[in-house]
Amino acid sequence: MKRRDFLTRAALAGAAGPFVGGTLPSVAAAAQGRSPNEKVRFACIGVGGKGDSDTNDAGAHGEIVALCDIDAHTLDKMGEKFPKAKKYYDYRKMLEELGGKIDAVTVSTPDHTHAPASVMAMKMGKHCFCQKPLTWSIEEARLMRTLAAEKKLCTQMGNQGTADHGFRQGVEVIRSGGIGTVKEIHVWTNRPIWPQGIARPKETPGVPNHIHWYEFLGAAPDQPYHPAYGAFNWRGWLDFGTGALGDMACHTINVAAMALELFDPESVEVLDTSGIVDHASYPAWSIIRTHFGARNGRAPLTMTWYDGGDKLPESKKAFRELVYGEKLPDSGLLLVGDKGSFFSQNDYGAEHVLLPRDKYKDYKKPDVKLPRSPGHFTEWVEAIKTNDPKKALSNFEYAGRLTETVLLGVVALKAGKTIEWDAPAMKAKNCPEADQFIKRNYRAGFSIH
Repeated sequence: MKRRDFLTRAALAGAAGPFVGGTLPSVAAAAQGRSPNEKVRFACIGVGGKGDSDTNDAGAHGEIVALCDIDAHTLDKMGEKFPKAKKYYDYRKMLEELGGKIDAVTVSTPDHTHAPASVMAMKMGKHCFCQKPLTWSIEEARLMRTLAAEKKLCTQMGNQGTADHGFRQGVEVIRSGGIGTVKEIHVWTNRPIWPQGIARPKETPGVPNHIHWYEFLGAAPDQPYHPAYGAFNWRGWLDFGTGALGDMACHTINVAAMALELFDPESVEVLDTSGIVDHASYPAWSIIRTHFGARNGRAPLTMTWYDGGDKLPESKKAFRELVYGEKLPDSGLLLVGDKGSFFSQNDYGAEHVLLPRDKYKDYKKPDVKLPRSPGHFTEWVEAIKTNDPKKALSNFEYAGRLTETVLLGVVALKAGKTIEWDAPAMKAKNCPEADQFIKRNYRAGFSIH
């Protein structure tokens, strides 16, 4: 989906108080020895792929002070657009050298670097925009959620569909009881669309001159360079990505999660899967069921996730019978209530219909409850302008809980057994061996602790 950000000029700073005219508040500027007319200062970590648009968004809202990427070609290309920005290959060096000259960061790196980079910046009091999934591990998601609250930072995870008017209307429909009590959810995706379910490469080619491999590895275990880990392909490897589930669920289950508080599940089980390969690569396809108990008066329900698209066995696609003959998109979401069904025809919940169509042809939409967004990135900036960390709807309080739910399915895949979840203790009650997947070991110099 193209992000519908209607860009406004704004500025970011760690001090309280609104922004005026896209510049720093005069009190904050004076405290820093700066003119109140100066623009906000962004540092962008990861400027290729999704980081390209995130960096451009930041540039439209202020001044790009620093750019960081492990690929010199990518970094130089973005540097041509922002020639005044200082360039770095290591975000740690960038933050150490320029911390006092930075107001906010964007983090658009592979999953395994999200938390190490974000946490370092947040501990320095920097507001943070981080791509989805928020983190590589559950422990990291819990920490980022806690840290944002303690520091009173304005944050936003990059699941941009949250800003769509159709998404917010969908949340209102579900919350209002439009389809009754929901006890069954099905969600599917065509991912992976990158190599997955494959063995680790055996070759050890030399590292290209433009790739800074040590900085790419970051917190991940030390291992030889191979191009199979680069570009978009890192998503399929356990050390760097979170597979199809981590890539898409923060989008695809988002409308249901926000409407029905799909947090802190009781258990998650892998119903069927092609299996993790070589202890290195996520499965080519998986079917995962998550069980939620009663939540603030809401009925218990199950949510079944299907990834792998056409790779899935046809016999496992039983949810097709629940859509009243509707054409199934490659990715979508179906909530089955006791009065009807909510059918999302895209990854974001924005394009949805209520089923059966005849029953809902005269349906009156509920009153507007959620504020409509000016755009996902702009919303984050406005949160800071008004000193309101909750104004950005996918702030880390919400996004951290959503990410924990998503990553528990990843834990079940890695552990190879049903996980009975104790959310407050952050423990698998029946599976102590899952601890290694709930938390992680960090390579020296890259820990979040």
